[in-house]
Amino acid sequence: MYSEKVMEHFSNPRNVGEIENPSGVGTVGNAKCGDIMRMYLDIDEDTKVIRECKFKTFGCGAAVATSSMATELVKGKTIYEAMEVTNRAVMAALDGLPPVKVHCSLLAEEAIHAALWDYTEKNGIEIKGLKKPKEDINDEE
Repeated sequence: MYSEKVMEHFSNPRNVGEIENPSGVGTVGNAKCGDIMRMYLDIDEDTKVIRECKFKTFGCGAAVATSSMATELVKGKTIYEAMEVTNRAVMAALDGLPPVKVHCSLLAEEAIHAALWDYTEKNGIEIKGLKKPKEDINDEE
């Protein structure tokens, strides 16, 4: 059973789409379930604050809802604060997920980290605790 918040973010997802000339892009996927998430970040160069965050997700309703919530959680945060957004924070903000859908919240966290990794690679900076994404998914659409 899904919470009202999960259903709301699935039915009316926030921040869907792409950012032209993004500061960072991260794509992650789960071969088991077939979900793929791509997260786009627009980061202010001076303040390191995420001005805009958008996503494109191919997957189940929980994947769409967790992607939507993840974008809401990182917008307005610095890159360092965004690094602290965990799958647990995404699940809590959605009032929980069924156990079989927890992997969707993990993908959302990984998508944030992958986009942050892309940003750090492009700008030669380091974010403590940020690791290279596990899987590279081709950038083809």
